[in-house]
Amino acid sequence: MRGGRAPAFLLGGGAALFLSLLWMPALLPVLSRLLLLPRALLSMASGSPPSQPSPASGSAYAAGSVSAAFVTCPNEKVAKEIARAVVEKHLAACVNLIPQITSIYEWKGKIEEDSEVLMMIKTQSSLVPALTDFVRSVHPYEVAEVIALPVEQGNSPYLHWVRQVTGSVLESGTAPP
Repeated sequence: MRGGRAPAFLLGGGAALFLSLLWMPALLPVLSRLLLLPRALLSMASGSPPSQPSPASGSAYAAGSVSAAFVTCPNEKVAKEIARAVVEKHLAACVNLIPQITSIYEWKGKIEEDSEVLMMIKTQSSLVPALTDFVRSVHPYEVAEVIALPVEQGNSPYLHWVRQVTGSVLESGTAPP
């Protein structure tokens, strides 16, 4: 700095820029993650999940092709009967029974509170309508709760197993009785 003047790039905040450029190699991992934020925030705002890179192999999981369906039952006996039937009919690969949940809801203008059993049913998303129809046909409730959420990510071998076990229903073209 001859003559008491700073170089032009250091004037007006340029010093901070210059110093940050010196530290750039250390900042690259942080910056690369920060650059992904706008894409993730945009996808959240639009309601669609961010796209995920697929593995190089041909066995990539198609996001949303498997669903977790939830059904509430009045007791364990009913839940086990429905669970066994949907697995036997290949409408589900697996059903988990979660006992002793408390449900609070409005029914016919009155607030109700009941102890129930929650079924978590893993199936192919394309089988959810057939699963819903079957559950409605055997469920004791006037209005059976059957809701399904698509599985975006998970353990790939497990998700492929769900598709394999429930695949025979799709191959035959009709849901079993």
